[in-house]
Amino acid sequence: MMYRSIFCCLLSFALVTAAEPAPGLNLFSPTSETTTYLMDNDGNNVATYESEYRAGLIAYLLDNGNVLRAGRKDGPIEGGGGSGGIVEEITSDGEVVWSYELTEFVGLLHHDIEVLPNGNILMIAWELIDEETALAAGRLANNVGSGGVWADTVIEVARLPEGGGEIVWQWRIWDHLVQNTDASLPNYGEPSDNPRRIDVNYLGSGRPGQEDWNHTNSVDYNETLDQVLLSVHNFSEIWIIDHSTSTREAAGRRGGRYNVGGDLLYRWGNPEAYGRGDSDDQILFVQHDARWIPDGFPGAGNILVFNNGAGRSDGDYSTVEELTPVQRADGGYVLPNNRPFGPRDVVWRFPEVPDPSFFASHVSGAQRLSNGNTLITNGPSGIFFEVDADGNEVWRYDYGRSVFRVERIED
Repeated sequence: MMYRSIFCCLLSFALVTAAEPAPGLNLFSPTSETTTYLMDNDGNNVATYESEYRAGLIAYLLDNGNVLRAGRKDGPIEGGGGSGGIVEEITSDGEVVWSYELTEFVGLLHHDIEVLPNGNILMIAWELIDEETALAAGRLANNVGSGGVWADTVIEVARLPEGGGEIVWQWRIWDHLVQNTDASLPNYGEPSDNPRRIDVNYLGSGRPGQEDWNHTNSVDYNETLDQVLLSVHNFSEIWIIDHSTSTREAAGRRGGRYNVGGDLLYRWGNPEAYGRGDSDDQILFVQHDARWIPDGFPGAGNILVFNNGAGRSDGDYSTVEELTPVQRADGGYVLPNNRPFGPRDVVWRFPEVPDPSFFASHVSGAQRLSNGNTLITNGPSGIFFEVDADGNEVWRYDYGRSVFRVERIED
């Protein structure tokens, strides 16, 4: 196959230890471009995938060699960072063989998608909650934006043979609220007494009057546990929900394998968000790209997340965190009385010692590879680099422009 280099980007490789980079190809969609690139570890282009739309934001390589790509397209709400609007399957010849746009409710797809083993696709969407509905749920008036509230929802879309898709499962944040401002309104209670539910007035890194409340930026699936992992940027938390529920059960508090319905199975990173900690207990800061480490990989079953680090008390710097959730034998999670979900700390962190020169204020990601290395994306700078378990850099590529994250497809 003919190779061609990608533009005139600065390319540098650092083999500073005996460790080698994991072989494979690298897939990425620059945030300001309509092209998705598949590149080998030497910086040679293997394939490109052209779209009408800029990235919105992620792409995945399918078994048939096509990419499933989120694109940025205008919708019924004017989305902010990470806006999507359309998901397409595209061949390397630029043919769009399938696409989906959200029409079932007023909202907009954004950030990430996840292909399930059955071929269905999990997608994140903003759902427009109007001002009247928000106030009736206990949202304070100054926390309702001029365009209402955009509450995140996760939908599972089954592809239809004639094109487009059908929502076959849905989980809504708006079904799992708690509020302590008005006893006459629904879901009244203390967040600390209801840690599986979401404080409708917690803003985290958001602002009063900001429509984009949660800003969920990644979705991952664990087939063994039948669970969905979310990175919720504005809460500086990761959340896990039960996918074994029906849509009806996902709207309630009972049902599913773990019998909590659609309430949160697990949350971690910022216990202040549910009243079981303060700022000293916060570990995650506007993080991205939470994912389970796959079976057979070093750290299998743990969760890896890119901790952007904006807003730390000791200054802004980024880290990659690997944590082992405290689980029960049935795959659920231990919730201590009056204390936050564990663990208190992580099992691996890069860099081990904080480095203020390593800071990505937004986007970015991390992927555990089969040889135990970790592929890291400094998204704003467009720098991809791979480190071994000791933090030694073994590979680097500098694209020079913003990229949500790169994905290594191993040989």
